[in-house]
Amino acid sequence: MKIIVPMAGRGSRLRPHSLTVPKPLIPVAGEPIVHRLVKDIVKVLDQPIEEIAFILGDPAFFGDEVVNSLNALATDLGAKSSIYRQDQPLGTGHAIMCAEPSLDGPAVIAYADTLIRAEFDLDKTADSVIWTKRVDNPEAYGVVKLDANENIVELVEKPKEFVSDQAVIGIYYFKDVAVLKQKLQEVLDEDITNGGEYQINDGIKRMMAEGKVFKTGTVDEWMDCGNKQVTLETNGKMLNFLLNDGNEQLIDPSAELKNTTVVEPCYIGANVTITNSTIGPNVSIGKNTTIENSTIKNSLIQTSSSIRNAKLNEAMIGNHVQYNGDFSKISIGDYSVLE
Repeated sequence: MKIIVPMAGRGSRLRPHSLTVPKPLIPVAGEPIVHRLVKDIVKVLDQPIEEIAFILGDPAFFGDEVVNSLNALATDLGAKSSIYRQDQPLGTGHAIMCAEPSLDGPAVIAYADTLIRAEFDLDKTADSVIWTKRVDNPEAYGVVKLDANENIVELVEKPKEFVSDQAVIGIYYFKDVAVLKQKLQEVLDEDITNGGEYQINDGIKRMMAEGKVFKTGTVDEWMDCGNKQVTLETNGKMLNFLLNDGNEQLIDPSAELKNTTVVEPCYIGANVTITNSTIGPNVSIGKNTTIENSTIKNSLIQTSSSIRNAKLNEAMIGNHVQYNGDFSKISIGDYSVLE
């Protein structure tokens, strides 16, 4: 089995945090988004992973540090790491085709901007499985249309009339991804675009037209990381999942807490020092950060920052930030100073 991860986008809705760190590498509950996503997919697949292929953007932004992080992720999972580049933002189908040498055999394609919680048996007899989440407002999403046999027969974008309540979340299994590659190559050759971009759906629709069997795999939780507010919500949800699972140590042993109350769930990274403060619930604090005389809840603070005299709620703070003040709902990018 292979995992193909297109992640070349710049994540403009998450600025300023995605100005210096690619969005999939921004930590949520103490671990980069793409790391959590890939690990959760591996758990669902429950089988050896041969290769993980990452499609990155401009090397000036997705540089050596990003590549090294992704290579380490693949190695930890016992897989070969392959790095490809999408030089132009020409759509989801184009991104997949940038990894053309890796597109053969069984594979999962997963776009690295969401997190999931799922437990289901992948139907490996199907030609493809499209992972979905039942939603209350399907008119706001792309959804699947099912026939009497529960096969997917159509993909419908933001339907005005009810089609189904199963929204497509951007994760797909293909029994042989080479079939999708062939169809996407046809789309590229025939220059079929939507909004000037080549889309994975056009390749999928051609597979359906040839009678390929598509099934659904429904996830329990689908958590977005598209902008600051939903990323904070996802951080809180993930912290609660991890606390209930009990499989991860959420407070690093090297963290030093002086006259401080921690309201679970919280993630506190290595070499963090917190003094005279109340932290939590739903707070993640990256390594080497110092916090003094502060009350912080429902917030995400990255690495090597200094926070003093703060009352923060629904705040997102980047790396190497110095903050001393009384604002609450803030979003501060890397290397900022507010005193």
